[in-house]
Amino acid sequence: MDWTQLTLLLGRLLLGGYFLHAGYSHFRHRKMMAGYAASKGVPFAMPAILGTGALLALGGLSLITGYLPLVGLALLAVFLVGVTPKMHDFWTVKDPMARMGERVNFLKNTALLGAVLMLSAIATPWAYSL
Repeated sequence: MDWTQLTLLLGRLLLGGYFLHAGYSHFRHRKMMAGYAASKGVPFAMPAILGTGALLALGGLSLITGYLPLVGLALLAVFLVGVTPKMHDFWTVKDPMARMGERVNFLKNTALLGAVLMLSAIATPWAYSL
């Protein structure tokens, strides 16, 4: 095992674990999350939460296992591009503390999208993949 393979594997586990946990949270806390999504004007909030949870979980599993990584990365990109501007629209928030929280989440999701895009540039199959 060389250093680049080890760092790629570690990065996949960390990033994939983050997305897998986020997907799990969408299912575990679906009622609360659907209520928040509805308050942001998301139509069909419960199906949207379940659908985005599936995108996150499947994308995270794909990163962890290396199985169909480009498909998994595409699922994560769809989630991040579709959800970030709607759910973290800090520019519309009046309360300074709430605005700051939304800005942090907007920028975090933007950085995650950057990581997803960078990973898509790595040749497949990745080392230690299914």
